[in-house]
Amino acid sequence: MNEQDTDNNYITGSEQLIGFDRFLREFLASQGLSESTAGIITNIVTGGTIILIAMIAYWLVKVIIVRNVHRLVAKSSVKWDDAVIETRLFARLAHLAPAIIIGGLGRAVFAGNPAVLAVLKVCIALYFIVIVVGVIFSFLDTLYLIAQRGNFLSGLPIKGIVQAFKLVIFLIAAILVISVLFGKSPLVILSGLGALAAVLMLVFKDTIMGFTAGIMLSANEMVRVGDWIEMPSAGADGDVIDVSLTTVKVQNWDKTITTIPAYNLISGSFKNWRGMSESGGRRIKRSIHVDMQTVRFANEEMLARWQKIDLIRPYLDAKLQEIAEDNKKRGADTSILGNGRRLTNLGTFRAYCLAYLKSHPKIHQQMTMIVRQLEPKELGIPLELYTFTNDIGWVAYEGIQSDIFDHLLSVIGEFGLAVYQRPSGADNRALLTSLVADTTAPKPPRA
Repeated sequence: MNEQDTDNNYITGSEQLIGFDRFLREFLASQGLSESTAGIITNIVTGGTIILIAMIAYWLVKVIIVRNVHRLVAKSSVKWDDAVIETRLFARLAHLAPAIIIGGLGRAVFAGNPAVLAVLKVCIALYFIVIVVGVIFSFLDTLYLIAQRGNFLSGLPIKGIVQAFKLVIFLIAAILVISVLFGKSPLVILSGLGALAAVLMLVFKDTIMGFTAGIMLSANEMVRVGDWIEMPSAGADGDVIDVSLTTVKVQNWDKTITTIPAYNLISGSFKNWRGMSESGGRRIKRSIHVDMQTVRFANEEMLARWQKIDLIRPYLDAKLQEIAEDNKKRGADTSILGNGRRLTNLGTFRAYCLAYLKSHPKIHQQMTMIVRQLEPKELGIPLELYTFTNDIGWVAYEGIQSDIFDHLLSVIGEFGLAVYQRPSGADNRALLTSLVADTTAPKPPRA
């Protein structure tokens, strides 16, 4: 069947309805009903018939076309097309069939009744607007699901962009609905809304600010789903699970969920750990506080013991040779303790820490690695380790960091050093007990 045959059938159907309308009107009039009553009943029956035909057309389209399309999608080997079923895109498209039928047949049948035709045109226009908006929304939802499940747009805040498009489409549809209901041009409606812009901005100030902030977050990629962010002012510390135009949801490490207005992220400050995740290394920055009273020059016994430690043997060989050559060049009298250069137990332990980090399999060797001595304070000399692990997982990171400091705290005694620690209650009790024992002990008799 070609297009001309379809048009002819469509015209024939309209003519049949017109003939049925005329026949029913004449039949009711012959039964003694007034012309107005017969016209009302005829319009109701004819309108009901058109609606029934439209419902049958919708059912046929839904059964024959939509279900077959869904079957083909379900059998498809690719997964992205499943989003078409989930968003009901074709089911909403099926609503176009009754709209077209009601519009076409109604205009033909009620052409001689201007009042009914005017109402019909308004209803069809509103119906078309609702259907088109629903179809566009489903299409945008389909794109969002495809992008969310794929990897090619995983770095973009797709949800916020989709919501922005939906908001624009909704505003356009609202203007069209108002123009249809009042019979005015959309340009006239827009000019009338312009006069209310100041009032609308005052009433919807928070919404407008949130909308603007959401666009800025999306455009600048400040926050993405999956980012770990910290915002103490909002009580947020965890993974971002949702980014919309007005809010950002964060699942904290205690599994609670904090909802942050998008405007707060723009106007305030927060920390995003995305850079750490993308770099592949997580920083360790922690100090061991060394008791200053245990720092001393290395003697022969210490050097002999340290030479047996594999990690610092190359360091000791190179350093001792360098010191010996420098002292010889200067003619320093090394028999005096303060003359010339010497190794210290703290410097050697610092070299051991660096060598230990370089040999550790869980330390990122391409990132900054420093073992440095900070300013001495009342808690001793801070010896800070500044390095990065090659595993950014929280549990793994904490385990690696703990293992490193467990080892260094255990080996520090081999270098004649002690870790500074404030006296505890047990230390004070032991000291008090020792003093009491000394005062109560019997004194030896005098000669």
